[in-house]
Amino acid sequence: MATSGTYVAEVPLKGSAELHYKRWRSENQLFPDAIGHHIQGVNIHHGDWDSHGSIRSWNYTCEGKQEVFKEKRELDDNNMAVILRGVGGRVMELYKVYDVIFQFIPTSEQGCVCKITLIWEKLNEDSPEPIKYMKFVKSLAADMDDHILKGQNKA
Repeated sequence: MATSGTYVAEVPLKGSAELHYKRWRSENQLFPDAIGHHIQGVNIHHGDWDSHGSIRSWNYTCEGKQEVFKEKRELDDNNMAVILRGVGGRVMELYKVYDVIFQFIPTSEQGCVCKITLIWEKLNEDSPEPIKYMKFVKSLAADMDDHILKGQNKA
């Protein structure tokens, strides 16, 4: 039986939970300009930028290697959470299940915490645990914070 697991991390952010959630929920087309060193492109295959159930693919660079991730998204507006369910791309060659949940939780200070949950199940025993992908998604959230703060300060 293949190994499975769940990684959970919290990334403290200075931008507001609302702005971060909005960016992850419906403004993915801005990612290549905002964090182009990580994300080179985002394409819609089904739905639109703002719809629950939309399917999109991400062209990204992880540990110096270009990869593609195709996901179907679920939106939880009440909890400011975006769920990306893997349906194709490099990670699905390694994992039977690959779900990433970004939840933005307001803090008592001005900013928020991005709680990232990565749920995975190896496709076979030779597949590595997705430690490098957890580091990658944490850096996405942290690096997007700089871009959101620049926009927040202009407003």
